[in-house]
Amino acid sequence: MKKLFVAFLALAVLAVLVGITTHDAAAQKKGCLTIQNGLKDSKGNLIQLGYDIWGYNYQAHMFNGFYDNYSRPDTPVYSGDTLEMKWNDAWLSNQSCDGDQFLDRHYGYPTYIGSGAWLTNHQKGEYEENGKVYKWTYFVKIVAAPADAILDGGVWRTADGFEIGPAIWGAFAIIQEVYNDTGTGDHGLLYKSPVGPGLGKW
Repeated sequence: MKKLFVAFLALAVLAVLVGITTHDAAAQKKGCLTIQNGLKDSKGNLIQLGYDIWGYNYQAHMFNGFYDNYSRPDTPVYSGDTLEMKWNDAWLSNQSCDGDQFLDRHYGYPTYIGSGAWLTNHQKGEYEENGKVYKWTYFVKIVAAPADAILDGGVWRTADGFEIGPAIWGAFAIIQEVYNDTGTGDHGLLYKSPVGPGLGKW
């Protein structure tokens, strides 16, 4: 059955070979370090290019693997519900521009608020009930609250009072949710921000 829990990034490791030369040259001009320079994950291990054993691809800003691997357990799982996550550079960069050896988060901002960070989760799975197998999918868009946003009763609002979306993890708002389940008959939109579900506007 669908887990009504959105996987939060265990922010730490890796990459894919897309635009590496361009990225690296631009980064060096800014004085930033790239994965090729020897950046480390949250456990102190060197990050390597390509998908890691859990499904993270930090160069491409994505995760594609089994749901239970999002937290990077000591022993990866190889079955179960699947999860695809995508994020932008403000959420988790593939560079380090702040002088340490770890991938930057909300670079240039003291917190995620106002950084323009966003994340999407797309979960898929199936379950058995009364001898029948049913399939479900869940999709959600999450954005960092704008710098001038107001948290009001668990909902982030714009400075002029319009609803952005329900708060999640403190600094973030859900701006769209879609859920489909062949067993329950659920289909389509669960929530859409009244001010729009676009990722780039925040």
